[in-house]
Amino acid sequence: MSVLRLEDLSYAIAGRPLLEHAELLLDEGKHVGLIGRNGAGKSTLLKLIAGGIQPDGGKVMLGNRVRLGYVAQEAPGGDVTPLDVVLAADVERAELLHSTEHPETPAERLAEIHERLLAIRAESAPARAASILAGLGFNEDWQARPMSSYSGGWRMRVALAAVLFSEPDLLLLDEPTNHLDLEATLWLEGYLQKFPGAILLVSHDRQLLDKAVEATVHLDNGKLTMTPGGFAEFVRIKTERALQQARAAERVAVQRAHMQAFVDRFRAKATKARQAQSRLKALEKLPQIDAVVEGQATEFSFPSPEELPPPMLQLEGVEIGYDGKAVLSGVSLRIDMEDRIALLGQNGNGKSTLAKLLAGRLAAMRGREFRVKGLRVGYFAQHQEDDLVLTDTPYDHLARALPQALPPQIRAQAARFGLDADRVNTPVGQMSGGEKARLLLALATRDAPHLLILDEPTNHLDIDARDALIKALTDFEGAVVLISHDPYLVELAADRLVLVAKGKVTPFEGDLAAYAATMSERGAPAQARKVEEKKNDKAARAEARARLAPLQKAAKAAETALNKLTAEKETLEAKLADEGIYAPAKAVELNRITLRLGALKSEIEAAEMTWLEAAEALEAAA
Repeated sequence: MSVLRLEDLSYAIAGRPLLEHAELLLDEGKHVGLIGRNGAGKSTLLKLIAGGIQPDGGKVMLGNRVRLGYVAQEAPGGDVTPLDVVLAADVERAELLHSTEHPETPAERLAEIHERLLAIRAESAPARAASILAGLGFNEDWQARPMSSYSGGWRMRVALAAVLFSEPDLLLLDEPTNHLDLEATLWLEGYLQKFPGAILLVSHDRQLLDKAVEATVHLDNGKLTMTPGGFAEFVRIKTERALQQARAAERVAVQRAHMQAFVDRFRAKATKARQAQSRLKALEKLPQIDAVVEGQATEFSFPSPEELPPPMLQLEGVEIGYDGKAVLSGVSLRIDMEDRIALLGQNGNGKSTLAKLLAGRLAAMRGREFRVKGLRVGYFAQHQEDDLVLTDTPYDHLARALPQALPPQIRAQAARFGLDADRVNTPVGQMSGGEKARLLLALATRDAPHLLILDEPTNHLDIDARDALIKALTDFEGAVVLISHDPYLVELAADRLVLVAKGKVTPFEGDLAAYAATMSERGAPAQARKVEEKKNDKAARAEARARLAPLQKAAKAAETALNKLTAEKETLEAKLADEGIYAPAKAVELNRITLRLGALKSEIEAAEMTWLEAAEALEAAA
């Protein structure tokens, strides 16, 4: 059964078509990734499906009684807690609980309500909500804090948790990892893999697109094309099609050139004119196959620093914090030029604080800090975007940062990160998030740093730009310290993992898969355990009855079906025992009885198997 059907869907913005007669069919339980270049219309398509905007033409059709889940732009503020927000997302549960508290609710209705509350697992709802919030980085204390105390990014996590908790039939996700750290991203990856409903996921996270989806929809030139598998499989299929198309284009080009040469040679000769006309007609019928021409390749490159003697930077027993209060203590870390280090740990544990110390933006409170003479550090942090002057161009920003550089050198530094002649003169206020990120990378590396510190560099970068960043980091001759929520980037760009947690900085022995395993082994949050412990015997018995009821019903139905088939068989066998059935006039009825008995044999065997399985399941559950 399908949960979503798009028919002949069209939509344009300011006369620019984003969707042109697009078609899509999404079956229940299907996990699909939605990809396409920046500005292709992916987010717009999700808004059309969610009903936030209306199409110019065509239809968006949801399946019968399909519940749609779409992350709100921001969760509410005020005194309400994250746990309250998530629990309220289950509207049916909230309404049923409200009805139980209403004094005028009839007794018969109360009984129905309690039965429904058991069916929807209302008792375990607080535990499930707390578990989802914990996976997204909210510990027990944070779950009870007012929403007004959280920034926009953390409120978006609450909005995501609420949608996941509501367990919709169709889940629409638009860049869900943008506001997450690596730990929450790894948790979400595992959660979506097990999600029972259908998913339409827009993401630039290659690993998420490979692990959480089973098909990929490509939005290109207003059309939607589905291929099986995740992003890696999409790339393989697309590459193979491109090669086939290129070969076909070459064959047609050779054939076309041969025909054109004949036409040009014999067009003027009367004896060959008819043949030339024939070739001209054939030439017109040759297919117009365009070789696949990719857009301009995205390329990044970091300037190469001169070599420095080891150790380049070393910390021994360092304490780091703010206003005399330590965030990290006893920090010992050595960095050499060949190092590629990724900092692990949940947001709020001090990764960015350590990065600021390494970058020289924060002084150590105590301990020994050594930096080799001449060390240059490049520092990229997403919050630096707030320091950009919206009316100035990338050229203006780089000119201020490189006062001794000539105009060609300034443009060359911009070009290292894809800011070409047009974009380098575009006011920052008119640039996309990805273009601003490129400018920040250009500014961070302007002095050919020996140590490059990147704090969430991939926010706003598309898949091609992320791949370009990985290649540039691989070629970079200095050291790299990386903080990122993108597992694909961490896996390919880092060869040392350092865990920042509980006020300490320690090496993590193992790869990212091992780290993900340690994350999944974290026990249920204390709040979830407390909720479970509060269940009394009466509720447990009611839940047991509710759990056994469908099994008892299935066993009873199987037994009834078996008895019915057995009775029919006995009736037919009794008719065969009557000699009158063998009279010539009864030939048709005899044939019918014989055929039906043959069919009944296999039906009874199947019914017996169904009954046995149902009885065994009931016995095991009891």
